[in-house]
Amino acid sequence: MTQIQTDIFISGGGVAGLTAAAAFGAAGFQVVLADPMPPITDEKTEGADLRTTAFLQPAQQFLATAGVWDRLAPFAAPLQIMRIVDAGGADPTPRVTKDFNAADISDKPFGWNLSNWLLRRELLARIAELPNVEVRAGTGFESLFTRTNEARVTLTDGTRLTARLVIGADGRGSPVREAAGIGAKTTRYGQKAVTFAVTHSAPHGNVSTEVHRSGGPFTLVPLPDLEGQPCSAVVWMEDGAEAARLAALDEATFNAEATRRSAGTYGPLTLASRRMVWPIISQLADRMSAERVALVAEAAHVVPPIGAQGLNMSLADLACLLDLAQAAPDRLGDAQMLQSYHRRRHPDVMLRVKGVDLLNRASQAENPLLRDLRATGVEALYGLAPLRKTIMKLGLGARG
Repeated sequence: MTQIQTDIFISGGGVAGLTAAAAFGAAGFQVVLADPMPPITDEKTEGADLRTTAFLQPAQQFLATAGVWDRLAPFAAPLQIMRIVDAGGADPTPRVTKDFNAADISDKPFGWNLSNWLLRRELLARIAELPNVEVRAGTGFESLFTRTNEARVTLTDGTRLTARLVIGADGRGSPVREAAGIGAKTTRYGQKAVTFAVTHSAPHGNVSTEVHRSGGPFTLVPLPDLEGQPCSAVVWMEDGAEAARLAALDEATFNAEATRRSAGTYGPLTLASRRMVWPIISQLADRMSAERVALVAEAAHVVPPIGAQGLNMSLADLACLLDLAQAAPDRLGDAQMLQSYHRRRHPDVMLRVKGVDLLNRASQAENPLLRDLRATGVEALYGLAPLRKTIMKLGLGARG
């Protein structure tokens, strides 16, 4: 039976887990990562994650520290303006349109948008440069036993590891969270998101647009041009039954419905990828740490895809954890380090989960009076410049 000793064991080979491996590996720690599914790094392969992720400024800085950003930059579409459109009237046409421009608070864009399958490809290429990082694809986490000075992990292939720190980056149903005995509260909205890419006639101008009507926002996020045509990633949130109906439509009908729901933002939309459907929930772990265990990303928190908060919260987890590890390497994974991690991250995460929950409930509103109230709120928020700038900074990760 194989026995391995390492500084850090990471459960989960999604974007957050791979980023953790690259970041801790670049910092000189010995890392082993395991995931039961081999990573898919080609958009044409069945099962590829065709969603996109918008990295906000702090996340970009963290990726640069991990030696990843230079690989990603050529494929990234900048997000200069966040546009909010309320189309909650009798017809799906804009009633209120407000632009939040990054130039008001920074000389950089709010962030940059990248495809998830491409992120995995470039993260794995970076990890391959790090001799102190081992990725065990096709092997999952099976069990955990902890002591005050170490954690013992067994993998599904029988391998046993001894680690100073276990990082659970294994998703909303996290086996590591369960093994550590940490509970989580889940909120279900009855919503699903249809995700896909489109081409369109009008250029997006590096503007990310959220169109609010009912059921949830219809969000267009800039992508690099596709075969000479402007291209955007779309997240279309609707009640579950409606999302299933949309995903099953023939392409021509779907294009017409998507164009209508977009309130004509960029003219006619043409499907440019497969459609995928994802359940929408909020989830918050009771704690972000236990003995020798730290939870990050969706193992610790899940939010609806509004305001690009999800993965950016996850990378804030990793940045905090890495700062603590580098400040006192000899205390890696001990009780003091992990208590500090929980105290620093959990209050901010809890506020953001609650905030996105409120935004999502407002975006679901079907009652005309509530939709009018939502439109009035957008107008009022935009009209107060100091408050507008404060909210933009909070969106980028500043603490309130």
